[in-house]
Amino acid sequence: PPACPTALNLAAICHQGEGRPRYPASFFPGSGASHFRRRGNAINRLESWYSLCCGGQVAQQSHQILCCAQQAWKQALSQFCVEEYATMTVPYECCENRGDARWKCFDSELPNPNYNPTPGYTAPQVPAELGFTFNANAC
Repeated sequence: PPACPTALNLAAICHQGEGRPRYPASFFPGSGASHFRRRGNAINRLESWYSLCCGGQVAQQSHQILCCAQQAWKQALSQFCVEEYATMTVPYECCENRGDARWKCFDSELPNPNYNPTPGYTAPQVPAELGFTFNANAC
């Protein structure tokens, strides 16, 4: 899973997004990979929502950008968990937790906590994801 946005990784989240993986439908085999497809969709959704937070359309000040990114992270992972429970498979382990325990689980043992780009990689275009609204009053 992606790391929770922090003041330390926010610049990378906002400025190096095109260097992080995206997962278009063509990335997955036709069958037998639904759990990977759900994970890929969650990453695509989150990156789309990060671009809203970082693009100046939603937040104008750095503390608002960070708050927006954190809201996007929680909402994208919450939606991922809803999708996990909508299937007849065992849900991703962090989805079994509630509240802060869920977020701590998702934010542990991370492969790329600093959101570093993959060298030589340029993300393919994926459709923008709808469904995220930044709540400035929650900051």
